[in-house]
Amino acid sequence: MAKDSFSFDIVSEVSMPQVANAVDQTQRELLQRFDFKNTGTSISRDENLIEIRSSTEDRLKAALEVLKEKWVRREIPVKALSEGPVQPAAKGTVRQSVHVTTGISEEKAREIVKLVKGTGAKVQSQVQGDQIRVSGKKKDDLQAVIGAVKEHDVGIPLQFTNFRP
Repeated sequence: MAKDSFSFDIVSEVSMPQVANAVDQTQRELLQRFDFKNTGTSISRDENLIEIRSSTEDRLKAALEVLKEKWVRREIPVKALSEGPVQPAAKGTVRQSVHVTTGISEEKAREIVKLVKGTGAKVQSQVQGDQIRVSGKKKDDLQAVIGAVKEHDVGIPLQFTNFRP
């Protein structure tokens, strides 16, 4: 990297401790609320996967809304939730898996790199694992790229980090 160039990284990160807290709070609320009594509604988490179970699809959807509410309160982007289909489970119950998306997939990275090139700014972008490094000689070009990427909804939460001269 040349001495007089600037760079930043485009990343998609989620605070996993905040996710754990949101799931715990949701579980406590499900146990306390009257409308969830005797519905067998529960929520569990394993790394990046959250599973919601209930006796009816209605209660399952309500539990998902409670989870989203907890996410918003903790300032976790709801875009990081990737909902799977509602599926039948044992004894006439239903379940739904919700994946917590972290990092930028290859497909999304290609979409973002194409978007960066489409800005016309004199910058280079390269995919580095699950993030993208953007570098250029002018801060203004980099700020234009950040603005363009923020305007375009790529379907995942994005953060701009490591802005360095």
